[in-house]
Amino acid sequence: LIVKVIQQNMGGIKIEEWRKPENVVLLLQWIYYEAGFLICMTIGIVFVVLTPIIGMCFCVCRCCENCGGEMHQRQRKNTDCQRGFFTASLIATSIFIILGVLIAYAANHNISAQIKSTRRFINTNMRDLKTFANNTPAQIEYLTAQYTTAKNKVLSDLDNIGPLLGGRIHSQLEKEVVPSLDTALRMAGAMRETKEALENVSSSLEVLQEGSGKLQASLSGERASLSNTLSDPACTNGAVSHTCNTIRSTLSQLGANADFSRLPDVNHALANINTVLRTDLSNIVQKGYSSFNDTPRLVKEQTKNIVTGVKGMLDKIGTEINSFSKMFPVEASLANFTIFLNQGQKNIESFYPQIDQMDFYRWIGCVAVLCMVVLVLAFNILGLLCGTCGYDKQATPTTRGCLSNTGGNLLMAGVGFSFIFAWVLMGIVTTLFVVGGNVEKLMCEPLANRQLFKIIDTPFLVHPAKKNFLPGMLFQNPNIDLTLGSMYRNCYENNGLYHALQLETMFNINSFLNRTVYNKDLAKVFESVQVDLQDITLLEQAGRDNLINFANSGVGQIDYEAYLAEVNKGVTLVDLLSFSTDLEAQADQLPRGALENALKGHASSIRQIHREQVVPMEQAMSTLSQSIKQLQRMSSDLPVKVTNILSAIDAAEYLITHNASHVVKQETKGYIQSLVGYFKQYTEWVKNSLTAEVAQCKPISNLVDSMEIVACSFIVDSVNTFWFGLGGCCILLIPSIIFSVKLAKYYRRMDTEDVFEE
Repeated sequence: LIVKVIQQNMGGIKIEEWRKPENVVLLLQWIYYEAGFLICMTIGIVFVVLTPIIGMCFCVCRCCENCGGEMHQRQRKNTDCQRGFFTASLIATSIFIILGVLIAYAANHNISAQIKSTRRFINTNMRDLKTFANNTPAQIEYLTAQYTTAKNKVLSDLDNIGPLLGGRIHSQLEKEVVPSLDTALRMAGAMRETKEALENVSSSLEVLQEGSGKLQASLSGERASLSNTLSDPACTNGAVSHTCNTIRSTLSQLGANADFSRLPDVNHALANINTVLRTDLSNIVQKGYSSFNDTPRLVKEQTKNIVTGVKGMLDKIGTEINSFSKMFPVEASLANFTIFLNQGQKNIESFYPQIDQMDFYRWIGCVAVLCMVVLVLAFNILGLLCGTCGYDKQATPTTRGCLSNTGGNLLMAGVGFSFIFAWVLMGIVTTLFVVGGNVEKLMCEPLANRQLFKIIDTPFLVHPAKKNFLPGMLFQNPNIDLTLGSMYRNCYENNGLYHALQLETMFNINSFLNRTVYNKDLAKVFESVQVDLQDITLLEQAGRDNLINFANSGVGQIDYEAYLAEVNKGVTLVDLLSFSTDLEAQADQLPRGALENALKGHASSIRQIHREQVVPMEQAMSTLSQSIKQLQRMSSDLPVKVTNILSAIDAAEYLITHNASHVVKQETKGYIQSLVGYFKQYTEWVKNSLTAEVAQCKPISNLVDSMEIVACSFIVDSVNTFWFGLGGCCILLIPSIIFSVKLAKYYRRMDTEDVFEE
C-alpha cells in the first residue's frame, strides 16, 4: 500500500485522476489501513469541539438554576449512601488520573534522559566509523603484501626443484630401478662367497687327500702290529683264546672309509672366479646407484633457465599488484572521510546546547500541560478533604459549615477548570496520537522487522526509469542488483564492504588476480618444464660382462654329488674311540701279564691315531660339506639368475630412457600444480578476506540500529507513552466532572431546604 501511494505521488497524480477505478481502490485501501486512527482522531476532534460547548451550556444551565445549579437540596433517606458512593467514585477516579499523570511525567522525563544518552550512541558510532576508516588502508596493504609470502614460497620450491621434482621422479622410478640394482649387488656378494667356498673346498680337499693316505698307512701298521700281538702263545690257552679270536675278527674294521683321491679338484673354477673378481662389480653397481640418485641434480641443471625466468616474472607480477592497489585513492578517500566524520561530530556537538535548550522548553511545556491536570486534581483532593472534614451530619443543608461549603466550592472549581483544560489536553493527545501512532506503525515497526528496506528497495520506486536507486546513486548504474536490505544484512553479519556493496560488479578481483597472479605467460613457462634422463646408466658394460663371466665360470659343472657322497661317509670304517674302548675292555678280561699290557698299548695307539689324524680330517670334511652345499645352492640355475638380473636392469634402463617421459610429465604436472596451488590459495584468501574481513561494515548497520533505537525506542515510544497517560487523564476527567458536581451538592451551603412539619 505504501509503495503504491509513493509511486502514485512520485508520478504526480492530478485531482481528476482520483476518479479512476485503480486510484479509488488505492484510496479505499489507505482509508481501511488508517481506519483505526481516523476513528480515534474523529473521537478526539469531537471531544475537542464539544467539550467547550458543553462546558458553556453547562455554565448557562447552572446560572439559570438548572443542571444542579439550584441552591436547594431535597432530603432523602439514602443521602449518606449516595454521598459515600460519589466520594469513593471521585477518589478512585482521582487515583487513576494520578497514575496517568505519573505515567506521562515518567515518559516526559525519559525523553530528556534518553536524549542525553544519545550522545553516547553518537560517540560510539563515530568511533567505530573512524576505526573502520583507519583500519581499511592497512588491511588492503596487508592483502597486497601477502603476495610476497606466496611468491617466496614459490621461489623456495623453485630453488629446491631438484629435491622436490627430481625427488618425486626418483621415488616413482626407484620402484623398478632399485630392485634390479639390489639383485646385481647381491650377485656381487655371491661372487665373493663363491670364491671363499671354492677356496675352502680346495684347501679341505687337499687336507683330506693327504690325510687319507697317512691314515690308511697308520691303520695298516696298527692292524699288522695288533695281529702279531694276537699271535702270542698266550692266546692259545682255552680261557684266553676266545677273547683273542674275538679281537682278531674285528681287525678288518681298522681301515679308512672315504676315498678323496678320486674327487676332481676345483682349481679351474676357482681360477675363473678369481678372474671374474678382478672386476669390482660392487663398485660398478654403486656407480649405477649414484647415477640414478643424481636425478635431483640433473633436474636442477636442466631447469635452471626456467627457474630464472619464473623469478623475473614473479617480481613483475608483484610490482603490478602493488601498482594496481595504489591506483585507487583508498587512503586519501578514507582520510577525507575521517575528516568529514570529525567535522560532522563537531557540528553535531555544537548543536548539543540548542538541543538541550529545546528539550528543556519541551519538558517545561509537557510539565505545564500536566500541571493543568494536577490543578484539577488539586481542587478535587482539596474539595474532598474540606468537604469530608467539614461535613456535619446534624447540620441541615442551609446550616452547613464554612469548611464543608469550601469543599463543595473547590469541587465545582475543579469542574470549571476541567471544562477549560479538557479540550486543550484532548487536542494535544489527538495530535500526538495521530503523529506518534503513524510514525510507530509506518516507520518504527517496518524498520524493526526490516520491512522498510523492502519498501525502499522496491524497483522503480524513486524514479520510474531507475530500477534500484542505491547503485544508481553510488555507481550511476541502477541495474546492479544492490539494495539497502542486502547491504544492511551483509553489514549486520560484519561482512566486508566489497561484498556488501557488490563491488565485484565494478571491479572483479577474481578476474584481476587471474590476469596477474597466474597469467598465461607464467602458465606457458611452467608447462615448458622438461626433464631428460637419457644420461642415467645403471650398469656399465664391464659389469654386464662380469655377470656373464660369473655365470660361465664353471661353478655349475662341479660334480657336487660325488663330493657329497664322499663327505657323507665316515673317515674310518669304525669309530676308533669305540674300537679302542672295546679293546681295553677285552684286555681287562685277560689274565694280568704281557698280553694284557700289549693290548692296552694298542688301544692307546688307536686313540692317538684318532686324535692326531681322524679329528682334523673330520673338521676338513665338515668344512668341505658346508662349502659344497653352499656352492651347489648358489650355482643352481646360475645362468638363469644372471639372465634375469640383466633383463631387469635392461628393463629399468629402458623405462628411464624411453618410458620415463610419462612419469616425468606426471610428476612435473604435480609439481606445477603445487606451485599453482600457492597462487590459488592466495587468490582464494584474498577473495574471502575481501568478503568477510577487509573493511568490515558492521559500523554502518550499527548506525542504522542506533538511529532506530534513538528515534523509536527512545523518542517515539516515550511520546506514545506520554499521550497514553495524558489521554487517560482526559477521559477520566469526564467521570471526575460528573462525580464532582454530584458530590458538591452534599457539601455546599444551600439557600433553601425541605421543611417537614410534625
